[in-house]
Amino acid sequence: MTSTAQGAGPTRRERQRQATFDEIVEVARRLLREDRDVSIRAVATEMGLTAPALYRYVDSHAELLTLVARAIFVDVVAAMTVARDQHPDDDPAAQIIAGVAAFRTWALGNREEFRLVFASPPSPEAEANAHKPLLSLGDCAPEEMGAREFGTFFADIFGRLWVTYQFPVPADDDLPTGVLEALTGDDAEHKLGSPATGSPVTPGMLWLFERAWARIYGTVTLEVFGHVHPGLITSGALFEATVLDIGTDLGLADEWDRLRAVVRS
Repeated sequence: MTSTAQGAGPTRRERQRQATFDEIVEVARRLLREDRDVSIRAVATEMGLTAPALYRYVDSHAELLTLVARAIFVDVVAAMTVARDQHPDDDPAAQIIAGVAAFRTWALGNREEFRLVFASPPSPEAEANAHKPLLSLGDCAPEEMGAREFGTFFADIFGRLWVTYQFPVPADDDLPTGVLEALTGDDAEHKLGSPATGSPVTPGMLWLFERAWARIYGTVTLEVFGHVHPGLITSGALFEATVLDIGTDLGLADEWDRLRAVVRS
């Protein structure tokens, strides 16, 4: 993109180019939500362009999906942030429950977008047998999609949750075989807060965080794809029970009467 003079706003050409980028992403997301083909050619056709013309803005299909995924992550984090900010910072229990409840609400209302950014890439066999090409983010880097911002949203609250409730954290020697090695590395520090929060960024804390996320993600995924009884989805009973199970492990059982209302809201 052409640079502008220091202090000057974007040029007309830059504004037009950005508007085209925004339209590309919005058209691709609309096709995705409508369960239609999200290829370069399909997006170009919907915009009244040729595929070569669209390649002036997007280098590849992988880049197109990366742009779409980034926009989706921005939206879901924004929805969770609105829910979190309805509760004060000194109530991380309500904040994290409001966040996961907002994530579930977004997922149930945006099933195709959830499928793209949160479902596992399809196997080659599944793609070969599909009625149309299946979307996969296998070639897209998580940091380019905005996945780290999604994880950081929960990691920050989780660290503050420990500061408030001091729930037990497994020692290294108590972790299951293979967990210590898997959760020890150069990137462990950024996953859960920072020393400034007072949270112990240890393999045990990361293990608790990963287990909590796995249960939330697993429950929401089952609901999104309709793999549980419809009544358990519409009532929210399965999700509420999952959150209660996690909350009990994190020392929140005594506060469940008030936190249940946060889940249901």
